[in-house]
Amino acid sequence: MDEIFGPEGLLAGHLPNYEPRPGQQEMAQAVAELISGDDDLPFNEEDPSGAACLTVEAETGLGKTLAYLIPAVRSGRKVVVSTNTRNLQDQILKREIPFIRRYIDPDLKAMCVKGRQNYLCLYRWHQFTGGGRQKLFADKEFDEINTWLETTIFADRSELPRLHGNSPLWQKLCCLSHFCLGSDCPDAGSCFLNRLRREAASSRLLVVNHHLLFSDLAVRRNGFGEVLPRYSTVIFDEAHHLENVATTFFGFSFSRYQVVDLIADIERSLQSTSGSKKKKKILSAANALGGLTEQFAARFPQEKGRFLLTELFQKQPELDQAKDTVLAALESLADQLKRLQGKDEPWDQYLQRCTDLGRRLENIVGQCLDGDAEQEQNYIHWFERSEKNLTLSATPIDVADDLQDTLFSKVEHCVFTSATLSTGNSFSYFNKRLGIPEDTRCCSFPSPFDYPERCLLYIPDKQFPEPNAPSYREKLHDQIKSLLNLSQGRALVLFTSFAAMDHAFHSLRDELDFPMLRQGTASRHELLTRFADETDSILFAVASFWEGVDVPGESLSMVIIDKLPFEVPSDPVIMARINRIKSGGGNPFFEFQVPRAILGLRQGVGRLMRRSGDRGVMAVLDVRLFSKGYGRRFIRSLPAAPLSRNLADVDKFFSTLSSNQ
Repeated sequence: MDEIFGPEGLLAGHLPNYEPRPGQQEMAQAVAELISGDDDLPFNEEDPSGAACLTVEAETGLGKTLAYLIPAVRSGRKVVVSTNTRNLQDQILKREIPFIRRYIDPDLKAMCVKGRQNYLCLYRWHQFTGGGRQKLFADKEFDEINTWLETTIFADRSELPRLHGNSPLWQKLCCLSHFCLGSDCPDAGSCFLNRLRREAASSRLLVVNHHLLFSDLAVRRNGFGEVLPRYSTVIFDEAHHLENVATTFFGFSFSRYQVVDLIADIERSLQSTSGSKKKKKILSAANALGGLTEQFAARFPQEKGRFLLTELFQKQPELDQAKDTVLAALESLADQLKRLQGKDEPWDQYLQRCTDLGRRLENIVGQCLDGDAEQEQNYIHWFERSEKNLTLSATPIDVADDLQDTLFSKVEHCVFTSATLSTGNSFSYFNKRLGIPEDTRCCSFPSPFDYPERCLLYIPDKQFPEPNAPSYREKLHDQIKSLLNLSQGRALVLFTSFAAMDHAFHSLRDELDFPMLRQGTASRHELLTRFADETDSILFAVASFWEGVDVPGESLSMVIIDKLPFEVPSDPVIMARINRIKSGGGNPFFEFQVPRAILGLRQGVGRLMRRSGDRGVMAVLDVRLFSKGYGRRFIRSLPAAPLSRNLADVDKFFSTLSSNQ
């Protein structure tokens, strides 16, 4: 790899301002050795040893994207690159792939594959625009889409920037799986999704997101409906998200919204169906289902949040009877739908959805009421009450076995990479949670950024209270105010809960003379744009803003974190995983809760340094980093910046920064 990544290599000759980094070259070499090995050995899906794996932590600024893309392309194999964010997908497709085509592999065929809901369904388009139903569209919308369909290749919604993915219009037109008629569709020959699949099958490099890949793995297990062609190698970037994404797709759920959507679709199709008698019976069955589902949902507690399902059904046995009435209503609707099979509208798909909803509800509730199975099963059963919805779920406690069955046993190579995979210099937590073999090679490449000279890590002194102390909130707000005055705004303030964010924002908004932005008051894109443009602004945020925020330069000169991001242990899924570790004789706090919090903290402080010229302060306002023994594991996992517990050092840092500008 020296001829590409070395001081006199290809990248140095063609990338402006390229700086050779030993870590980047070592990572590329490790990926090349994994993918290029054992070329003469045939792949056997029955081989219990499964895929050869590589785990790579490559911190911000290393250039990991080219470090895995170049050896992947040079291998000549069919490779899928899976990311968590669209930003990284766009970077790969718009910046990295054109460079590779120009200087390394001119014949490379690469493309992005998205979830099917991102593409227009010709059958649904013809249904909604035929028979006088064009009136549903504004003239401008209809003309724009009609003209677009004459030139588009895959009918990707992103080509129509004014048409939002959640818009009611797009929901009527997109390729939802339960509307797909498959080979029976009259538009199958011209289908954009079929065209996409053919193109993907002939491409050597596919870029997807984690949700699509795991959705595909889940349907492959059932033997039908996959979107992606077969591939030999998969590279997971932003791999720290994988357990959460896998948990979603290897579980199953039943919700009030799913029933409401089914009924709405049936009512829409009935509008164009002849035969008043059949129509009335189906409509009556659908309305009965809707009413019984609302009654079932109303029996659940109104408190918003996530709670164990088993305990609720034990306390309220009448819920089981209410569930049976919903199942009977689903069965009655299914019987009526069978009478319209084979008609123009997708009645088979409605029937399939109806049957599937019944199966999901029966499995979720039936398993959670089986006391013996509850001890042996691999799922935790829970429900979530939100503002307008009720969702019942069965979630896998561990995803390692699912990954072995659907991924590791089906491909030859898996590469896992992210800026944050290790905790306390160990990869054991990440590898164990995903079932990655113990003998897997693990590499860690630190950021090339000069943290010792350009950053400061601040933690309050020992007089500062711990988060559970009565005086913590008041002292926290005072500390945030002092830090923000020293930094002259220019800060991202991250909280572990919406309540903590709101309390701090309202406490400080009249105390500070800087523009103050708060998550929830505008879209994420709008908030980040304002934050980047207004160099003295302050952004208060939670949750998703702990990662994926890339604001280089002066606008983000400080990251403040209110406390260590431990997850709420009362969450049903977290609780189940804690209990599983306990039952196996382990220590869930140190084996599970601390590593997850470390990865979260590393993501948060990682918002500060995005380019080599950046500099600033990372402030973690939690004295448990010193007062608790586990605090040392957190500190060891943070960037190697000088550590101070004195506000005077923060003042000095920013004073020096101002004088050097």
